[in-house]
Amino acid sequence: MSRSVLWAPFVPGATQHDLPGDTIPALFWQGMGQRGDRVFLREKQLGIWQSWTWAQVGAAVQDIGGGLVALGMQPHDVVGILANTRLEWLLADLAIQSAGGTANGIYPTDSPSQVHYLCEDSRTSILFVEDDEQLDKVLDVRDRLPALRWIVVFDDRGLERFDDPQVITLKALRERGQSHGATLQARARAVQPEDLAILVYTSGTTGKPKGAMHTQAGLVYGVRAAATNLPQSDSDERICFLPLCHIAERMIGAYSAVLTGATLNFVESPETFAENVREVAPHILFAVPRVWEKFYSGIRIAVAEATPLQQLAYSWAVGVGMRVAKCVLAGQAVPALLKLQFYAADALVLGNIKRMLGIHRARAVLSGAAPISPDLIQWYLALGVPMLEGWGMTETGAYGTLTQPNAMLPGSIGSAAYGVEMRIDPQTGEILTRGPHLFRGYLNLPEKTAEVIDAEGWFHTGDVGTVDERGRYRITDRMKDIIITAGGKNITPSEIENQLKFSPYITDAVVVGDRRPYLTALVMIDQENCERYAQENDIPFSSFASLARAPQIHALIQQDFERVNREFARVEQVKQFRILDTQLTAEDEELTPTMKLKRHFVQQKYADLIESMYRAP
Repeated sequence: MSRSVLWAPFVPGATQHDLPGDTIPALFWQGMGQRGDRVFLREKQLGIWQSWTWAQVGAAVQDIGGGLVALGMQPHDVVGILANTRLEWLLADLAIQSAGGTANGIYPTDSPSQVHYLCEDSRTSILFVEDDEQLDKVLDVRDRLPALRWIVVFDDRGLERFDDPQVITLKALRERGQSHGATLQARARAVQPEDLAILVYTSGTTGKPKGAMHTQAGLVYGVRAAATNLPQSDSDERICFLPLCHIAERMIGAYSAVLTGATLNFVESPETFAENVREVAPHILFAVPRVWEKFYSGIRIAVAEATPLQQLAYSWAVGVGMRVAKCVLAGQAVPALLKLQFYAADALVLGNIKRMLGIHRARAVLSGAAPISPDLIQWYLALGVPMLEGWGMTETGAYGTLTQPNAMLPGSIGSAAYGVEMRIDPQTGEILTRGPHLFRGYLNLPEKTAEVIDAEGWFHTGDVGTVDERGRYRITDRMKDIIITAGGKNITPSEIENQLKFSPYITDAVVVGDRRPYLTALVMIDQENCERYAQENDIPFSSFASLARAPQIHALIQQDFERVNREFARVEQVKQFRILDTQLTAEDEELTPTMKLKRHFVQQKYADLIESMYRAP
């Protein structure tokens, strides 16, 4: 039986730690002193989980930080990290800040020109890179980066014969740093709350990326306040897999574990994520909507392939769970008979589904970074696991709102979190927020900073929303994304898109229709599930493009549009759609690092395809 549905709810304000410190380095070194022999980090290498105690992590951070000192790094210097999410990423981050520097994460999918811009804009002096592939990007643009003095390589496989006076391996850096431990500790003690801790660059979908400046005080306030909303302990297991360049994984994953002492498990690769989650069975799991959609679609497909008896059992068990979820969402007591039915459903079916997903120990799962379908939230609640939707931005340190289990409202992002002020602008409907967690501003762009932070300290989020009588906010759309049709109807495309993504065969969708006579959509299909459907139904295809163009796949997606259209008024219904026949990855310009389609970029790149839907009868 899941204790998460018929629950003892979380108590906001309750904390399970009293770690002192007003900077990230202070928190880390205090944690190491208190937890020395306890396991802090785990990584999977060659199929085997390897554990790092706090003392081992502390020794590595001291060596790396000392190595930076030995290379001539000065306090307040910017040091970059160009790598996928891995244990060394966090070691480097903590070492940079402990040495008094500012850490700047760069997405490993960025091109050489993007790496050049980010390093030049931030005046990066030392750059950590993951491997030879990332090193090549930097070497391509090094001549145009006069401030860059050193490049440190995490994984030097394939570079045994490579010799460059500016390039050093992580192992060699640690060796250099072993005699600078005292200096590193003095630097760490000298870090002040007002110092610049990290730079997080925005995705740059509407121009060049902007470097959001976060202070030590802002980060510590955010991570401490978040722990009052969602209590954690040093017995918790967590998963680290989203890009650490992204503010959400940094705050909700890495720095949260530093504060609370939770064990942070690094997945072996993105391809093994689902397997690693099942192995770890985290107590709290944060992911973007695409992950939760993928989990759900996997179960949907498995059920479709099951025996009639198994399908009947699933339908009954989820039906029981949905009735429990309805009571919970209405704030009503769950009747005794329904409780007993849920115990049976959990024991026979729902518990197995949770174990298949790896969330059977989860007190809650968290979704953020993009809107998610309310129906999907209810499905997870029916399993016995509350899905808590939260809201935050790069500029707010990924901190803003969080739904509480005893006040869930699917489609809502929850109420303002501890210490956060929020309100709705009465003229524009825009959500405004302020508090100690906000960023300092955009690096080198005071005019852009002034555009989003007003004289009273309110940050203008660009999100349009509403708030109910219980203080629960709902985002209706981005101000710049609201569609006004040729007939003058205001439409929020994200509501339609979220319902489409509830399909196991649709990964993402962009609804189009601004100043147009009707709505259309561009669709990105789920390759794995559509391929399986094609194979089971003898649909010939030789490539992703041929799969996307198959009439039977078009008919399959048409069924999803018909399902979704029934939920909306006629003027809000999508009249035509086109399937993108290119298989997109995080390296493609159409996608953000968190795998969302860039609405305006997609509309520009596929303008001819969009126009074809308005020329067609």
